[in-house]
Amino acid sequence: MTTFRWFYNRLRSMSPAEVLFRTQQSVQKRRDRARMGWLPAVQLDKLPQPILPFDPAQLPPVPFLPEQPVFRHTIDITKPVDWHLDVSTGQRFPLSYAHDVDVRTGRSGSAKYAWEINRLLFLPQLAVQYRQTGDRYFLDQFVAATLSWQIENPYLTGLNWYSNIEVNIRLLNWFVSWNILDASALAAADPAFRDFVDTCWLPLIYQHCTYSRSNPSYFSSANNHLIAEYAGLFVAASFWQFPESAGWEAYARKGLETEIVRQHSAQGINREEAAEYIQFITDFFLLAQVVADRSGKPLSATYRNTFQQVLAYIAQFLDVRGTFPRYGDEDDGRVLMLEEYRPFNNFRSLLASGAILFGDPLMKQRAEESDRLGFDLKNYVLFGQAGRDAYEAVIPSNTLQGSKLYPREGHFIFRKQTRSAHQTQLTETYIHADAAPLGYLSIAAHGHADALSFMMHIDGCVFLADPGTYSYQTDPLWRNYFISTRAHNTVCIDGQNQARQAGAMLWLDQYKPLVLNSQSDEQVDELTATHNGYRSIRCQHTRSLRFEKDTDTLYIIDYVSNLGKQARQVEVMFHGGPAIQVQQNGQTFVLSHPDTTRQLTIAVDAALQTECITGQTEPAPLGWYSDGFYHRAPSPTLRTWLTLLPNQSITLRHRLVVGAPTLAPPVQQTNTINAYA
Repeated sequence: MTTFRWFYNRLRSMSPAEVLFRTQQSVQKRRDRARMGWLPAVQLDKLPQPILPFDPAQLPPVPFLPEQPVFRHTIDITKPVDWHLDVSTGQRFPLSYAHDVDVRTGRSGSAKYAWEINRLLFLPQLAVQYRQTGDRYFLDQFVAATLSWQIENPYLTGLNWYSNIEVNIRLLNWFVSWNILDASALAAADPAFRDFVDTCWLPLIYQHCTYSRSNPSYFSSANNHLIAEYAGLFVAASFWQFPESAGWEAYARKGLETEIVRQHSAQGINREEAAEYIQFITDFFLLAQVVADRSGKPLSATYRNTFQQVLAYIAQFLDVRGTFPRYGDEDDGRVLMLEEYRPFNNFRSLLASGAILFGDPLMKQRAEESDRLGFDLKNYVLFGQAGRDAYEAVIPSNTLQGSKLYPREGHFIFRKQTRSAHQTQLTETYIHADAAPLGYLSIAAHGHADALSFMMHIDGCVFLADPGTYSYQTDPLWRNYFISTRAHNTVCIDGQNQARQAGAMLWLDQYKPLVLNSQSDEQVDELTATHNGYRSIRCQHTRSLRFEKDTDTLYIIDYVSNLGKQARQVEVMFHGGPAIQVQQNGQTFVLSHPDTTRQLTIAVDAALQTECITGQTEPAPLGWYSDGFYHRAPSPTLRTWLTLLPNQSITLRHRLVVGAPTLAPPVQQTNTINAYA
């Protein structure tokens, strides 16, 4: 029954053209069953020479990290890999026809866990070690892993041929590995390696290109998956000259040029409304631009300008410690895992790339706001010594960052930074307010029901948080919680979401936000916005935020109307970050964090009842934070609530003050009026 309901709701999200496309896909997949196990005989007239300027002699020694992270687990990449195993449960996926594999219910385990190691993100690491040390052990490991993958993953057999995004991430890692190894020279000097290239590696690459071109993610699935598909095929077709490569390259080039504009606003903000995905998506566009430039066939000025705007948004939305506002889905996704340290900040790495490509002083400043060097291994692999020289030639700006408002997109960054003569670090009050759409396309797959939510970071420490994602398909209870309205710092009415959740990654009846007013100057930032997410129960929520910078005070006013015929419970939620400690005195809460001496004092409206909840599971989850995929921990949530009678409206006023801990005086008395007065 659940499967039937999901199928019905999924059909509801499709246009007639998409229904026709899905029907054609279904016919194709039945026909493709006959191609299971296909292994092409591929031979190139000439193996491609490297186009990435990798010189191991100019690279500082890179530590070898054999333990490959797979979400909350690790895999030792020096040992044989079970390519169909979910290491979190010990379950294996069947070696059946790829499109028959159940990746949604969790009956065979978590597909995300299995897919993560099958992205082969560790192969470029082995290639770097071989080139730096000359130790044949690392090359043998590389060859053994690739041969093993080919043997255990016949074409269209098993879950690793299910998803096209996974296919294209492998293509990109093979491209980078080929360039690091200088595989053409190695094949010329080593007959055994040449045999590996001819009988294993090139046939695998050709299989992946064929699959990529034949299985596009169009219509309501045309999100980051489609970007990955175009990027993987573009890079591969630009580099390896198969008979079809010219056609593949033209198709993928056109797709990249289209999607970088379609999936971003003019200000460079990605339309999926999933902040962590920005670094993931931007790496696809970065690789495509680098390959186009190095191949002598650059992408258009429009592509380049849009890419620059994407990086400019990243430079704005990071806080002083490089922490991003975690709105929407996140799954720790990476395109490349070339890093000298962990945890690795790929947003800062991308800003270093931006400094190289565009000579941007702010991008370099933001790339270097840590004790890690901005020019990292990934950038060295992509740009070489010339890239390092270009990076060093950019003089970073040294300005205090201010607020940045994006009213058309619905993202608002309120910021106050200060630096005194004796301070070695900036102090910063950072607020991200969300009046954006739920997500992208008809299903908004990676959006959360977080209209009019906000986050607050103090000195780079997360005080009021978006609680994260935790999982996608396999844990419905937790999936439903983390994407819910109740899990965000906004108003929730009767415990209902602001849109109808019809599946783990399927939203129907999406709300429409409306920005009524926004402005910013050196003293004050303001936003007033509303949404229609509670129209089905005849309720309305409008929120005003006013950040007064001289006193580090955020004033919030919530206007809630109940135009229906029954009473409604109105909750105003404040979700603390994972390290937050809370002290309560009546309507006032003092939040502290171990990494800053400054505190946050929250005084909520006197009409609200209050409680602080941490790690609740019954009657429903509340008070949880997920700092990464498949990991959750208790965190404090300030739940405040009241009952709003039929035909009434209410104005709720709250004050949030950053500074030394004080018990703030009561906020102005609540106003309750007849909704029709």
